[in-house]
Amino acid sequence: MTPPPARTATAVSVAGLRKSYGEQTVLDGIDLEIPAGTVFSLLGPNGAGKTTVVKILTTLIGADAGRIEVLGHDPAHDPDAVRAGIGVTGQYSAVDGLLTGEENLRLMADLHRLGRRTGRRRSTELLERFDLADAARKPAAAYSGGMRRRLDLAMGLVGEPRLLFLDEPTTGLDPRSRRGLWEIIRILAADGTTVFLTTQYLEEADRIADRIAVLDRGAIAAEGTADELKRRVSGGHVRLRFAAADRLDAAARVLGGTRDEEALVLQVPGDGGVTGLRSLLDRLDAEAIEAEELSVHTPDLDDVFLALTGTGDEQRKAARP
Repeated sequence: MTPPPARTATAVSVAGLRKSYGEQTVLDGIDLEIPAGTVFSLLGPNGAGKTTVVKILTTLIGADAGRIEVLGHDPAHDPDAVRAGIGVTGQYSAVDGLLTGEENLRLMADLHRLGRRTGRRRSTELLERFDLADAARKPAAAYSGGMRRRLDLAMGLVGEPRLLFLDEPTTGLDPRSRRGLWEIIRILAADGTTVFLTTQYLEEADRIADRIAVLDRGAIAAEGTADELKRRVSGGHVRLRFAAADRLDAAARVLGGTRDEEALVLQVPGDGGVTGLRSLLDRLDAEAIEAEELSVHTPDLDDVFLALTGTGDEQRKAARP
């Protein structure tokens, strides 16, 4: 009996990855470390190199330089071992519209050489898991966009991959279908599957990714959790509203900031951290100044994306090192 493949603490390890087409450099020495059982999201504008990274890691194309390990194997030297442990759902659906949902899944089971009985069982499990059982015997061409995407994702899971690549999986879906796929991705990660997600929907990465890397012009511009990336971008502030103009004046003398006389609002720069908020409130208390309302406004991933991508050094200076 063949022993199961050894599990590694790191699903993907990349150092100095480079790829060029002629004189055009697509990837310029990127480094990535993705722990097993996590959701990792790669963000970047069109042409940044996201799909090229996925193609290299999934053995579809070779790299020009760099050290690469996927599930402990080098894609260039041991591509079969990599393919045996991964699943891929690309930007464009691989569903055959002439086949039923059930037939699409059984076709994938045959490609994975699961055997007739195992393939039928796996297909049934996935149809139920992705809420497609009622449409199992309908042609996939009759499915809605959300149903086709769920079927496409289910097809990528037939072989029970340890690492799943999702290349912009929710492109073109309505908000309800998109949120449904987010929930499926969360469940997959909770069950131990590592998910490598590329997306242009920043809310998507914010909601489901454990770590995010921003790729711009072939290089990693920043990496961290969503909150860590947001803290790197200036523009966060605390918004204080007061009941009277004299209290606004007093608070402005103590805290500085930007005033809105009509709204009786004072905006004070800050990252919204507990220490900073405590210090701000202590200073108000010391002067017996009472605010009617306090809210914290922090940069979102849109701000991160705009600060770090596509406009050169001028906008990158908006991000704190």
